[in-house]
Amino acid sequence: MNLALRHAVALLHHQAVPLSAEELIAILQSRWGVSYHLQFHRRAGRLYFQVMWGYLEQQSFPLDAAEYQLHLGQLAEQLNGLGVADQVRQWLLNNRDKPRLGKALSFPLPDQGRLSEFLL
Repeated sequence: MNLALRHAVALLHHQAVPLSAEELIAILQSRWGVSYHLQFHRRAGRLYFQVMWGYLEQQSFPLDAAEYQLHLGQLAEQLNGLGVADQVRQWLLNNRDKPRLGKALSFPLPDQGRLSEFLL
């Protein structure tokens, strides 16, 4: 099922649409034309979702395409599990900034009581 149809079906059923690695890649490609590295970052007791400046299409990027896809799949599962997939999706789609060398884009994940599981 394509992404637009999946979103339409989920809206009809009032469900949150889970993120997938494929959707994350599609968003990154459509927004910035490259597949940026994504990660979680913990700072001062908060958890952030970050878009880093390195990207898959760089020669020096440490992951190959399969490893990158697996990494994004794991991130998507974690975001879905936290219940923040839609907030992250909207932030990625509407953020006006662009990652630059040494400057990641950071989205503070809303604490819904489950973030403490990630903060060791």
